[in-house]
Amino acid sequence: MFFHLTPSQAFLSDMNEELINAYLQVKDDVEGLIYALKSHVNDKDYFCRIRGLNPKELSPVQRASRFIYLNKTCFNGLHRVNRSGQFNVPFGKYKNPKILDADNLRSVSKILSTTNIQVRNFENVLDVAKPGDLVYFDPPYHPTNEKSYFTEYTSVPFDKQQQELLGSVFRELDQRGCLVMLSNSYTPFIINLFTQLGYHKALVEVKAKRAINCKGNGRGQVSEVLVCNWLK
Repeated sequence: MFFHLTPSQAFLSDMNEELINAYLQVKDDVEGLIYALKSHVNDKDYFCRIRGLNPKELSPVQRASRFIYLNKTCFNGLHRVNRSGQFNVPFGKYKNPKILDADNLRSVSKILSTTNIQVRNFENVLDVAKPGDLVYFDPPYHPTNEKSYFTEYTSVPFDKQQQELLGSVFRELDQRGCLVMLSNSYTPFIINLFTQLGYHKALVEVKAKRAINCKGNGRGQVSEVLVCNWLK
């Protein structure tokens, strides 16, 4: 959404500290990050060594470099952590992953130059959003079934209670006069949640391609839902 609209002013937030630090380094020290990324190699033993590093003991640039390297070389480009916050995705066995895309990083750095980027919970948007602002939520998606439960982008899972709280924040922003949009999986729980909140007419089913699934038959097109308050 952000990179499609490229607004002159924006506020980006997430609870994933590694992700936010990476964006900050792209914004504030892109040349240092490019230099750090040049040292990485596509090798399983090397991957395991980098994965085993404690990111909190690294400099911000080294930390961002590690995050991007692991994302480019791990299995299916997943970001998953355990309850201790440790990245636990295995090596991806790609022949020639593009670990460094210097031109793209420089372009992204320019787009981010006027953007406020912080580690913050979705509830904190209530502190800054004003009438007329566009707010987009892209939460960890509700699982389509019990076996597909994957919400561990941080060490704290995003459960049903969090989904319900997000729905309440969505409604409060709507009542404030904001333009609010949210994406999630098309599940009975999510549809029922926003229907009860009064957004039945604001639900739009869309098809999205998914290449990440442990089972081949779980890949391909899946149903997602967009909730847009201006459609209600």
